[in-house]
Amino acid sequence: MAISLAKGQRIDLTKTNPGLTKVIVGLGWDINRYSGGGEYDLDTCAFLLHGDGKAKGVEDFVFYNNLSVYDGAVAHTGDNRTGAGDGDDEQLVVDFAKVPAHITRIGITVTIHDAAAKGQNFGQVSSSFVRVVNEATNNELLRFDLGEEFSTETAIVFCEFYRHDKDWKFQAIGNGFTGGLAALCHNYGLDAG
Repeated sequence: MAISLAKGQRIDLTKTNPGLTKVIVGLGWDINRYSGGGEYDLDTCAFLLHGDGKAKGVEDFVFYNNLSVYDGAVAHTGDNRTGAGDGDDEQLVVDFAKVPAHITRIGITVTIHDAAAKGQNFGQVSSSFVRVVNEATNNELLRFDLGEEFSTETAIVFCEFYRHDKDWKFQAIGNGFTGGLAALCHNYGLDAG
């Protein structure tokens, strides 16, 4: 039975699941029926953060044009350009055993591609969630449903994994940004130019 988290909650992942080394991070969403504005293309990204809370370069950034970093420590399974259908719309695979020691956090985010040009935002997106699945057993460990609190935001930090001593923990975040991917890159220390 998966644990359902609320915004701001934290949970031990590897300590409470002995032997857990690899997880699938599934993210999903629906577009409101009266959304207008053409097709929606939401994109999942991961920012691998150093001790200062910042990514240092493209080697710390997983997205649809850079699908894997650090020999598969974090890998994107592919871009879903429509979000149609049930279940996960996009997935990342995190192999905690391969995450370098200098990486202390992994931020998991979703942006709307070309949101400004299309007049789109997360106020038009519903049923957003992130779930973490044990890759070895396919058991869902936890789930965080984001709710409907967004309006003009075009990027959201869904959650973060963070290292505590030798263990990894999960934090449900759900913070929105205007300015899309560029705003997230700036937040995490990367130059989006």
